[in-house]
Amino acid sequence: MITCFLRYQIDPYKLEEFEHYGKLWIDLVNKMGGDHHGYLLPYEGANNIAYASFSFPSLATYEVYRNELLTNEACQKALEEAKNNGCIISYVRSFMRPVFNGIEDRARI
Repeated sequence: MITCFLRYQIDPYKLEEFEHYGKLWIDLVNKMGGDHHGYLLPYEGANNIAYASFSFPSLATYEVYRNELLTNEACQKALEEAKNNGCIISYVRSFMRPVFNGIEDRARI
């Protein structure tokens, strides 16, 4: 499994627009074979930093998603919307290998 972790610098005066963008991508990634883990929006502290993460079974399946989003109408519309409204100033994308289970791997109660 590979997880894409994103750190966004956003326009704090366009938080509503960024949240809408995030909700679009949660649905899009999930529909395209990924598992979106959600967005983390500013609450206290820095008002211009947000995070998101999503996973794919492998780097190869992530690359398929990346190629498909180039021609997917809904994906292109979401990207264009964010570009036009200026809610995203910049972002950094990192790839990580998640660890979800503890040593004892107990069932949650």
